Amino acid sequence: MTSYEGLSLTWILPLSDLATSDLLHRCAIIRDQLSQAGLFPSLPGQASAPGVVTATTTWRIATTPFPLTKDQLEFFHQLGPQLLSFYRALNRLYTDSVRGLQPTWVAGYLDQGKPESLLTYSRMKRFRDQLPAVIRPDIIPTQDGMMITELDSVPGGIGMTACLSALYAEREAGGLSLVGGPEGMVRGFAAMLRSQLAQHTGCVAILISEEAKDYRPEMTWLAARLRAIGLDAYCVEPRQIRFTEEGLRITNEGMDQPIALIYRFYELFDLLNIPKSELVQYAIKKDRVAVTPPYKPALEEKLAFALLHHPALQPFWEQALGREVFLHLTTIMPRTWILDPAPIPPSATVPGLAIGGRAVMDWRDLATATQKERHFVIKPSGFSELAWGSRGVSVGHDMPQEEWAGAIDKALTAFPRIPYILQEFHKGRLYELNYFDPVTGEMNRMSGRARLSPYYFVSGEKTELAGILATICPADKKVIHGMKDAVMVPCAFAHGTNV
Repeated sequence: MTSYEGLSLTWILPLSDLATSDLLHRCAIIRDQLSQAGLFPSLPGQASAPGVVTATTTWRIATTPFPLTKDQLEFFHQLGPQLLSFYRALNRLYTDSVRGLQPTWVAGYLDQGKPESLLTYSRMKRFRDQLPAVIRPDIIPTQDGMMITELDSVPGGIGMTACLSALYAEREAGGLSLVGGPEGMVRGFAAMLRSQLAQHTGCVAILISEEAKDYRPEMTWLAARLRAIGLDAYCVEPRQIRFTEEGLRITNEGMDQPIALIYRFYELFDLLNIPKSELVQYAIKKDRVAVTPPYKPALEEKLAFALLHHPALQPFWEQALGREVFLHLTTIMPRTWILDPAPIPPSATVPGLAIGGRAVMDWRDLATATQKERHFVIKPSGFSELAWGSRGVSVGHDMPQEEWAGAIDKALTAFPRIPYILQEFHKGRLYELNYFDPVTGEMNRMSGRARLSPYYFVSGEKTELAGILATICPADKKVIHGMKDAVMVPCAFAHGTNV
């Protein structure tokens, strides 16, 4: 159902036929079960289950899953293989650039700010063809279609989406079927891990750094679910890893067993702060343990979108992806530019960038753009504590001109150490939905914009869409991310809809 509010198209999410009291009861049960699983803070007077690591963040609980149309579901199923092709092409572009077979400035940008030791490690021949085995794009539904704001190969939310899927599947209503089903996230993640084990024997260690500690509760829950379906997996901290000449072992609370595979739940910029990280790298280098995602920082840079749109690289992308996939990705990945402070020759302009109809020849020209003209986002490309969790993001039209000019200067000044990117801002369309406020215990209504995060797990050449997490934030929030005012809920296919 649609309604028009000025020029804004608002999508009304379907409501259950259940009475408000029944919906409140259902949502309260979901909240309680999340709390028991350690993924939601305990309520006053409620004791946590023994041994459960409890989350500290809250959010609003939706009455029903987030519905997708048939066309939207088909879009997500087709997207997985396309993104795997993109990663494969990006990996080849970087490797060829290092070897001088493609422009060397490509590797120069992707290597910017990384220590030489990590670059040497990432370029080892035995790692050459390795790609991320988890692909999660962040996608904004707009009035004109879906737009991918970025790709994440070390994403949070896997355990959260898995748990939410199981809870909402128990209460499916209104002709909705969860994407991936109630066990899709757990089984898809398990299949991916099994495909990465290779010839190694031992358990799977989901290794989480202190920087990523907020995700420990969901990954601890996920490890328990993996063990329940027959995959020996544990969520551990670096201090619980022991190095031996034979390989790595988990030593914790009476446990002492070999590790076959490390699922890397830490960012590469944080290696110096992670205990025993050099021993872990040594074991990986000597093939005594497998790891995913691989230690390849070039594949974790947001500036890859700028490379996709660069006119000088178009022949490479068309050949590597095929023209149809190339055109599709350039449509759904917003135009992006690398904020390189190097002078632009008088005879040149920044490709495809104009302000008020004027071609841009100097990045500081952006500082004088009016509020309507600066529908752009500035954010660090990667390899920085500011490059995840919506940190370091500046939204041009949502800040005073003086602050916007300051954000441009900061980005240009940081370039030798941390490249920043400029990216088109695409406004999400509005949705109206009911939600349960876990703090007040009341049912409320919200107008908000959504971010859809599909999880693709890669096994060999196959990508599996295991689930989609929807994060809906109030309409006045310019950056959509998990927050106490957000609704987080799995997506479902709405039967019989195609609009």
